[in-house]
Amino acid sequence: MTTDALPIISRRRWRKPAIAIAALIVAGGAYTVLRPQSAPAPAAAASQPAKPVVYELAATDVVAVAEKPLAVQLPLSGSLVPVSQATVKSKVSGVVQESGLREGMPVSAGQVLARIDQADPRARMTQQQAMLDEAQARLAMAQKNENNSRALLAQKYISQTAYDTNANAVDLARASVKAASAQLELARIALADSVIRAPMDGIVSKRHVQAGEKVAPDMPVYTIVSLAELTLEAQVPTSDIPRIKVGQDVAFRVDGFTGRAFAGKVARVNPTTEAGSRAMLVYITVPNADGALRGGMFAKGSIVTERTAALPQVPVAAVHEQNGHATVYKISNGKVVAQPVTLGLRNEDEGMAAVTEGLAHGEHVIVSKLDAVKPGASVKLPALTTAQDNKPAVKPPQG
Repeated sequence: MTTDALPIISRRRWRKPAIAIAALIVAGGAYTVLRPQSAPAPAAAASQPAKPVVYELAATDVVAVAEKPLAVQLPLSGSLVPVSQATVKSKVSGVVQESGLREGMPVSAGQVLARIDQADPRARMTQQQAMLDEAQARLAMAQKNENNSRALLAQKYISQTAYDTNANAVDLARASVKAASAQLELARIALADSVIRAPMDGIVSKRHVQAGEKVAPDMPVYTIVSLAELTLEAQVPTSDIPRIKVGQDVAFRVDGFTGRAFAGKVARVNPTTEAGSRAMLVYITVPNADGALRGGMFAKGSIVTERTAALPQVPVAAVHEQNGHATVYKISNGKVVAQPVTLGLRNEDEGMAAVTEGLAHGEHVIVSKLDAVKPGASVKLPALTTAQDNKPAVKPPQG
């Protein structure tokens, strides 16, 4: 081997290691480019503070506190009965000559309802007038005889006994005049009673006789009902009677009057229970100036047994018991605050309670049971708040 061949051998020996080193360099660069870039993320996340969780409340989760009176009511139902109702009867006997009014027609006090044949009472009155005239003539004659007897007695022409007899005749004649006058007055009353008149303003409820029929004393002729004032007779269980007081307000509705409410006041309470029941009748006075209500209508309503002044009100569902005290979750500056309250009157039917201390008008309280929302939590109020539907609904936390 010559010296000229050595360099060639040397280049061949170092060519393979150089290729391997170049391959390693290329592989290292590719790993650097392709390796995951999120490896240092934990360190970056640890350096940023966590966002606070804010619960967005639904409109059914929160309600605004309103300040108004709170009433407790007792339901009732019953029938309406006219306060003034009269059955007009005949006071004399005779044939009905006129009876033109019919059921449903209005009448006023003093209006003629019917006329009975006046021939008999008029003849009787004429007879009694003649008897009175006769009695008055006898009285005049007796008085004249008494005057003559007094003059004769003064001259002693007659005895005292004769004078007393004439004086007694005057007394008897005067008594006869009084009796005849009374009989004449009765005849006049009978003649006036032959014209039957309405005793009050009202509406004809029943016509019992027709023209041409004969009536007798105490026979019904007309029934008149006044609708100016009615009485609602409602049965109330004896257990609820202690809650009822005279003067309490009553509100009720009647079938056929859609959307219209009627009002009345408790007037009196029957002292005994109704036969076969454990209920007592409560009588409620109902004004009826426009005559819309009629006797016999069925009414359904309630009595206001208790009423408060204007106080803040909260739903009973919003009240919690904590350490023996009533507490509500109030929203203040976007935070939930456990607010102790003092409750007054409660209306279990409406699910509302009056608050005497702890809340003010316009404040917001949570009414739904939200396990994730506790005192100190951050919340966002909805645009509108209402307590009509208290179904809980919590949206996911905002990230």
